[in-house]
Amino acid sequence: MPAGKKQPAKMPKREKMRRCPKEMPKKRETLGKGKAPSQSGPPPTPSSGKSMGLRLFPERDQVCRVDPGAIRQISCKHGYLAVVGTQKRDVLVFEPAAGKPGCPNAARRKPKHIKLKKNSKVDLLDSEVSHLLILSSEGRLSEHSLASRSVNSEPRLLKELGNKRIVQIACGDHHSMALSEGGELFAWGQNEYGQLGVGRKSSTIGQPQPVWPLENVPLAQIAAGSAHSMALSLSGTVFSWGKNAFGQLGLGDTAERCFPMHVKALEDKRIAFISCGGEHTAVLSKDGMVCTFGDGSHGQLGHNSRYNEWFPRLVTELSGAQVSQIACGRWHTLVYVPNLGEVYSFGSGAEGQLGKGEKCDRLIPLPLDLTVNGQKMIRGKNIPEEMVKIIAGEDQSIVLLLKEKQKYANLNRTLARVEEEKTEKWASNSDPKCWQNIEQEIKLIFSSAACINGSFQEKREKTCRTSSKAANVDMPAVFLFCEKIAAKPKVITQMLKALRKLLNSLSLVPASPEALRVFLIVPVLLWKEAITSDCLLGQLAQAICKLPEKDKQILETWWSNLDVTFFKDLVGMYQRLISANLSSVIKHLRCSESVTLSVDFVWPLQVLQMLYEVNRKTNFTIQESNFYIPELKRILAPPSRNNIWNEEQLIRRLVSKGDEIQLAFDILSQFPCIFELEDKILLHTLCCLFRHFNYSLNNPGIVSKLHVRRQHLMQDTWQCIRSVSSNWFQQFFKVQFEGEPGIDDGGLSQEFFTILVKELCAPKCRIFTHFDESHLIWFPPQVPAQKDIYFLIGNLFGMALYNQKIAAFPFPLALFKKMANVQPTLEDLKELFPTIGRSLQTVLDEQREDVIELLQLDFMKVEEHEGSRTMIELKENGANLPVTKSNRKEYVDAYVHYIFTTSVEKQFADFMRGFERGCPTGKWKIFNPIELQLVLLGHKKYDWEQFEKNAKYAGYEKTEQIIKDFWDEFHDLPEEMKKDFLAFLTGTNRIPAQGMEKFIFTITDSRKEDPDLWYPEASTCCKILFLPRYSNRDVLKKMFLTALEYSEKFGLS
Repeated sequence: MPAGKKQPAKMPKREKMRRCPKEMPKKRETLGKGKAPSQSGPPPTPSSGKSMGLRLFPERDQVCRVDPGAIRQISCKHGYLAVVGTQKRDVLVFEPAAGKPGCPNAARRKPKHIKLKKNSKVDLLDSEVSHLLILSSEGRLSEHSLASRSVNSEPRLLKELGNKRIVQIACGDHHSMALSEGGELFAWGQNEYGQLGVGRKSSTIGQPQPVWPLENVPLAQIAAGSAHSMALSLSGTVFSWGKNAFGQLGLGDTAERCFPMHVKALEDKRIAFISCGGEHTAVLSKDGMVCTFGDGSHGQLGHNSRYNEWFPRLVTELSGAQVSQIACGRWHTLVYVPNLGEVYSFGSGAEGQLGKGEKCDRLIPLPLDLTVNGQKMIRGKNIPEEMVKIIAGEDQSIVLLLKEKQKYANLNRTLARVEEEKTEKWASNSDPKCWQNIEQEIKLIFSSAACINGSFQEKREKTCRTSSKAANVDMPAVFLFCEKIAAKPKVITQMLKALRKLLNSLSLVPASPEALRVFLIVPVLLWKEAITSDCLLGQLAQAICKLPEKDKQILETWWSNLDVTFFKDLVGMYQRLISANLSSVIKHLRCSESVTLSVDFVWPLQVLQMLYEVNRKTNFTIQESNFYIPELKRILAPPSRNNIWNEEQLIRRLVSKGDEIQLAFDILSQFPCIFELEDKILLHTLCCLFRHFNYSLNNPGIVSKLHVRRQHLMQDTWQCIRSVSSNWFQQFFKVQFEGEPGIDDGGLSQEFFTILVKELCAPKCRIFTHFDESHLIWFPPQVPAQKDIYFLIGNLFGMALYNQKIAAFPFPLALFKKMANVQPTLEDLKELFPTIGRSLQTVLDEQREDVIELLQLDFMKVEEHEGSRTMIELKENGANLPVTKSNRKEYVDAYVHYIFTTSVEKQFADFMRGFERGCPTGKWKIFNPIELQLVLLGHKKYDWEQFEKNAKYAGYEKTEQIIKDFWDEFHDLPEEMKKDFLAFLTGTNRIPAQGMEKFIFTITDSRKEDPDLWYPEASTCCKILFLPRYSNRDVLKKMFLTALEYSEKFGLS
C-alpha cells in the first residue's frame, strides 16, 4: 500500500469484541463548540462506596478503598495496578483482577508492599510485563519482579546505571528506558523490533545502553508503547523508533526503525506531550490539539473509523476543545478538557474501560460518567486542571481528583539546565558549605552537550522550536550569564574544566538540529577567557569540522542569523587563535626548530573559512578585514618597498625561510579568507616565481620568447601558442617586437597584452557578443569560424595572470564567478544586459497574477544571429509552459542559467582549458571572483590627486617649478588623456589590483643637453618617467601632449 494511505486495521490478538448496536449518535455537537456530545445509553448507577476523588473503569474494589488524598502516582499496566502514596514510603501493588487468565484467586490476595533499601523514598514507577521499575527520590532506579509471591519484598537496584541520577522512566511490554539528569537516554530489554534505538546488534540487551543517536539532544519526555518508543525534545521535536506494523511511529509507512527517527509530520505542531498505547500513539500540542496515529482497529485513534493511520492525524472531534491531558491504554485513549470539566474516552471498551456501561468499542471521543451519588466529580471550570489526573493502562481508565496542587508525581522532570535561579545562586553564594553542591551542578551541566543545548532557550512563542532555520538560542541570555559569573573565578574555573571534559569527547552525528546549539553557546562562554580558552576553542573547531555536511550547513544558517555583534566576536575569537598559532609556528621555524603541524593547527582555519563564506553570502555583514591574519606579512612581504620580487630575492628567501614559504604554499593558501588582497597577490606572485625559477634551474638555456610583428600581432601570437608545448608556459615569457630594439623587462609584455586585447575585442573580429548598453562582452552561443579561438584566448588570459600582467578584456563579473565555480545570478545579468535584467526583476516583483499572465511569457528564449531567429527551450516542453506567479522564479533562474551556462558550455570549457595551460599554477584559486577580476583587468577607479602624491623624484625636487608645471598640465588634461598617460607610463591604462594608493612611480631628470628638443620618455618596466628639464611651461605642454598622442607609434616603452 502506498505510504501515507489509510490501511484497514487488523484486529490484534485478544478476546473477540462485542459491538454496540449503534456506533455513534446520529447528531452531535463538536467539542469545539463548548458542549459535550450526547451520550448513547444510560450511565451506570454508582454504588454508595465510590469516592468522589477516585474513579476506576472498570471498578476494582480493593483500589477504591485507597484514600485518594494519599495517592502520589498510579500505574496500571498488564493487569497490575501499582500505587505510590504521598509519603513515598512504599509501593502498593494490586494483582490482576479475578477472572483474568492465570489469576483465578487474585481478588482474594492482599496487595504487595514494596519498599526501597535504606529507607529511600519512591518518586516514580512504571512496569513491563514481568517487572516493576521504581525510581527513588535520589534518582536511583530499582526493579521488582511482578512474579514474586512475597507480600513484603525489596527490589533490586540497577547498579549498571552507576551514579547516574535518573529523572524519567518509561516501559513497554518487554523494554525499558530511563532519562538521566545529565541528558543521557538509556534503554534495555527486548530489541526484536529495534525498540531500544541502538541498532540490531542483539535481540535482547540485559543492561542499560545509551541511545547514542539522541546523545546531545535535550529531551523533555520519553514514552513507550508495546514495542515502540518515542521521545520529545525540549523544543518540541518528536522522535520515534521500534515496531511500526500499524504506523505507530508516524513516519508514513509500516517499516520498523532501529534508530530514532525525526517525525517530520509533527515538526510545526508545537508538541508538548506524548502518550503511547499498545500499538498506537497520541500527541498533545501546546495549544490543546490532539493527533493520533497507528493501530485504529478499536477506534482508539478517535477518527470515527477503524483504519490505521501512518501519519499523525488531527482528532477533529476535539478541535477547539483545549485538551490539557492525554493518556493511552493498550487499545483505548483518554483526554481531559478542563474548560468543559470532562474526560473523554474512545477505543476498546471490552472491559468497561470507556465508562459507558457497555463493553463495546467507541470510534469517537465521548465523555466518561464521572457522577458519584448524583454529583459530578469534576465540577466545571472551577477546578484547576493541575488537580485532575487521568491515567490509562492496559484495559483500565482512572480519574484522580487531587486535594492539593502538585500533589501528583511529576512524570516529566527534565535534564539539568542553566536557569536564572541557579545562576543567581552560583553568583551570590559564598558559603563554602554550599560550594560542593554548586560544583556538582556546574560539572553536570557543562560537561553535557544535552544540558548546554537545553539551556538558554528563546522564550518567544514564534521561535519556540529549534529548526534548521532557527537555533532558538537566547544569545543575550548567554552573554548575561557570563556577565553574572564574571566576578566568580571559582565558577569560571569549574565551568572551563567541565567544558574541557565535554570537548575532549564531543563527536556528533546529530539526530536533530537541537544537538548543534552547543556550537553557538560555548564560544560565548569562552569570550572573556582569551588565554585559557584557546585550547578549548581549538577542540570546538575540531568538532565543528567533523560534523556531517548537512549539519555544517545548518550551523552556517544559524551563524548567518546571528546579531552582527555576536557574529563579529565569534570571528574575532578564531582570528585571534589563528594569529597566536601562526606566531608560534613562525617563531619555532626562525629558531631552526623542526615543526610538525598537526590537524589541530588546521581546524580553526577551516572554521574561520566557514564563517567567511557565511559573511560573503550575507553580503558581507562585517568587513573582510576582520578575517585577515597580520602575521602572514612576516612570511610573504618582499624586501622591496614596491612589493616586487625578483629572482635574486627569491633565491635568498627560499634558502633562508623556505619552511615558512612552504607553510604558506601548502597549508595557509587553502584558507583564502585570512589573506588580504595584497597578501594574496604576493602569495600568487611568489608561487609563480617559484615555479618559473624551478623550471629555469632544471632547464638551463631555455627561454620562453614570443617574436611578433606589430602589424600581424594576433596571427603571430596564435601561431606561437598553437606550436609550443605546455612546458613553454612554465617560464615567464618575453616579448620581442620585430624590428624594435626594446628589451622586455615587463613593460613590453604589458604593452603586448594591451594592444592584443584591443584587437580581440574589436567588433570587426566577431569573436565576442558586444553589449552596447553595458560596454561588456560575452561568449556568443554560436561556434565561431576559428574553433579553437576561446582556447587560445583562455591561454592568453592565463599567461597574463601567471606573468602578473593586466589583460583588460571587458568581461562581466559572471566570468570570474564561473572560473571560481560560483553560479552567476540575476544581478550578473543586470550588469551584462541591464534592460533584460530589469525586465526579469519586474516579473519577480509583480504581485498580481493577472499582470504576469498579460505578459504572455513561456519557458522559451529567442536567439537572433545574422538576421535569423531561433526559439530556444529553457525547459523541456517550454513552449507549453506559461510563466505564472508560482513558477516565475524558476523561469528567471532558467533564463540566467541559459545565458551564462547552457548557451556557452563548450566555449567556456575551451576557455578554461586554455586558461589552466597559460597559468600552470593553481594558486590563482585563492582569489574570490571580485579579486580575480581586479587582478586580471585592473582597477578603473582613478584618484589623480593620490596619483600625484605617490610620485617619487630623482634629479628633481617636488617644489621645483617644472614639477609644478608638469602637474598643472596633467590635471588640466581630459580624463581619457590622463588614462593615456597611465598607458604611456606602464603599458596599460588600468591601475593594478592593489589600487592607486599602492601605485608608485618615479619622475626623473633625463639630463639632455638640449632638453627642449626631446620628448618625455617612459620605462614601462620600472614605471619611470624621464622628463627633460624644459625651459618653460609652453614647451613642456607641447612635448608632453605630442608624446601621449604618438607614444604607441614611437614605441616609447
